[in-house]
Amino acid sequence: MSSLSREDVAHLAGLARIDLSDAELDKMVGELAVILESVAKVQQAPIADVAPMSHPMPLTNVTRPDVVRPGLTPDEALSGAPEQELGRFAVPRILDED
Repeated sequence: MSSLSREDVAHLAGLARIDLSDAELDKMVGELAVILESVAKVQQAPIADVAPMSHPMPLTNVTRPDVVRPGLTPDEALSGAPEQELGRFAVPRILDED
């Protein structure tokens, strides 16, 4: 892999719209070089016999059975409402008629 230059880092910073000082540019040259070396090592991993997967661990969907149960009646649901109208919750109007 070719070495990373200060100009390369400055160009990347410009593309990312990051304003770096001269000291930060010098520091980032070394840090980005280490990152690129690490990525290169990962790319060398033997993956020919590895099947693609969406998650590293097997997942099971934990759900409860869909069982119909009795719910509240309209009167029970409206029993705690401060106001009701025509069997519905009454709320203050927030929009005009137009």
